[in-house]
Amino acid sequence: MSDHLLSLMTFFPLVGMLIVLFLPREADRLIKSVTLIFTIIVFLISLPLAFDDVFLTSSAMHYTEFAEWISIGQYFQMNYNIGIDGISLWLVLLTTFIMPVTVLSTWHAVDKNTKGFMALLLLLETGMLGAFISLDLFLFYIFWELMLIPMYFLIGIWGGKNRIYAAIKFFIFTAVGSLLMLVAIIYVYYYSLQAGVAFENGFSAAHFAQLSIPVEAQMWLFAAFAFSFAIKVPMFPVHTWLPDAHTEAPTAGSVILAAILLKMGTYGYVRFAIPLFPVATMNYTPLLATLAVIGIIYGALVAMMQDDVKKLVAYSSVSHLGFVMLGVFAMNLQGLSGGMLQMINHGISTGALFLIVGFIYERRHTRLIVDFGGLSKVMPVFATIFMIVTFSSIGLPGTNGFVGEFLILVGAFESGLRWYTVLATTGVVLAAVYMLWMFQRVMMGKVTNPANANLKDLSAREVVVMLPLILFIFWIGVYPNTFFEKMNPSLENLISQVKGKQQIAILAEQQLDHSVTQVSVSE
Repeated sequence: MSDHLLSLMTFFPLVGMLIVLFLPREADRLIKSVTLIFTIIVFLISLPLAFDDVFLTSSAMHYTEFAEWISIGQYFQMNYNIGIDGISLWLVLLTTFIMPVTVLSTWHAVDKNTKGFMALLLLLETGMLGAFISLDLFLFYIFWELMLIPMYFLIGIWGGKNRIYAAIKFFIFTAVGSLLMLVAIIYVYYYSLQAGVAFENGFSAAHFAQLSIPVEAQMWLFAAFAFSFAIKVPMFPVHTWLPDAHTEAPTAGSVILAAILLKMGTYGYVRFAIPLFPVATMNYTPLLATLAVIGIIYGALVAMMQDDVKKLVAYSSVSHLGFVMLGVFAMNLQGLSGGMLQMINHGISTGALFLIVGFIYERRHTRLIVDFGGLSKVMPVFATIFMIVTFSSIGLPGTNGFVGEFLILVGAFESGLRWYTVLATTGVVLAAVYMLWMFQRVMMGKVTNPANANLKDLSAREVVVMLPLILFIFWIGVYPNTFFEKMNPSLENLISQVKGKQQIAILAEQQLDHSVTQVSVSE
């Protein structure tokens, strides 16, 4: 079974989707139970990956599968080429871990067309897992686009009052970026054929990475990939779809969007854009670091001004993912390790925050901060969990957020992005300001609104939903080596390859300049 573990894990949710579609429409509880069982089984299927020691010592792809899929003449070959390494390992496990938590959170929140909602969740899980394990760029693009469809309907059908606007905006932003990436993929494919890469390799990212693409072409191709991934992150200034999508999406949609889908952008940079175009990466680093720092500060300042708790958490994502991008483009082990870990941290902490907002919205049907106050007196368990997640989000030592942000700042400072790092640290302070201020207004003081006086504390189901997330908040905060030791070999290999190609390009440019100088002198 291990030979096909990744395929089984990825496509098993589709079996669940088919079963759900054949269940009676009115059997809401049965539909949710079947969906929950299938997501738990997928998590159990993926669990052996976490305990496989092969990732401790090897940076190669493991659990690989290869099969010819689409072949047209001598000009087009697309393969079913999948695998996993330390870079994608924890993102895959985060996906399979978050899905049962998300389904469990919908138990009372979703009561309209439950069959369609659960079927779309299972389809979305297949799309997300497929994107993380794809080693063929065309296959990656198919899964990338597949994710767009269920999320569009989840927002557009089960969202808030402005759901149509938010869904269309989300679709247009993502689709435009995807088309640019598709054009770049096609260009690289035909360049590889001209360069003599075997036709049978198809759109293999590993073989594309071996090409010596001219610097000018790299600049355009990297820009196309970077724009597509920047929208998904989202980076400033192409972030404007995110607050609308988060605010209007149902709680389950917001959790998946924050925990998994936003990581597709940051993962795309690490897996594809950087190794395929190393020289362009070096040239674009100052620009991307600048946008990352702007996103950190801008997201924090705008979050501080929000009166809607959900929109505040949405803008905090813009700020937190700015840190991830800064770590990624530090291009050293500290920065990249911190960035990869912070992807996981953000998925856990921000996913938990959206669940918390969902719990209180189910009780009060409002998300406005002004409508709350003093909730800790009537909901002590809720207040305790909310406090832990808040501390995690602001990076308190002992929680997961601290480790990731600290390594990102250390890595960026050591890489030469020192002024960027100095400015980015203001985001840490601002995060504490807007999160603690929000917590104080919602949870502390007297109960001034009579509607809050008799609110029920978290149920056993809601506590069960939150406990796994709290466990990882402290686990990563206290002993992050569990995660670092399996991702670092792959990150070290990536850094070595990229730095080597960048150094060759620098030496070639210096040699060219020297030759031009000699010619000028001789003339």
